[in-house]
Amino acid sequence: MDDDAIHERIGALVDAEHQLRRRLADGSGATPEERERLNQLEVQLDQAWDLLRQREALRDAGEDPDDAASRPVSEVEGYQQ
Repeated sequence: MDDDAIHERIGALVDAEHQLRRRLADGSGATPEERERLNQLEVQLDQAWDLLRQREALRDAGEDPDDAASRPVSEVEGYQQ
C-alpha cells in the first residue's frame, strides 16, 4: 500500500468515525455494537497512522518504504506516549 492509498484509508476511517460519533451525540447512548465499531475504527486508524510513520521513517533513512508492514493491534495499541 503506498502513501496515497494509506491517506485515502485514513480519510475513509475518519469519515466513518465522525459519522458514528455524530449519531451517538444525540445523547441516546451507544449500543454495545456501536461502541465496538467505534473501538475498531480507532484501532484501524492507529494502525494506518503507524504504517504511514513507518514508511516515512524508512524513506528518511534511505530505505524502501514498501518494506513497512502493518503491525499487530497488540503492538500498535501498546505504544506509550
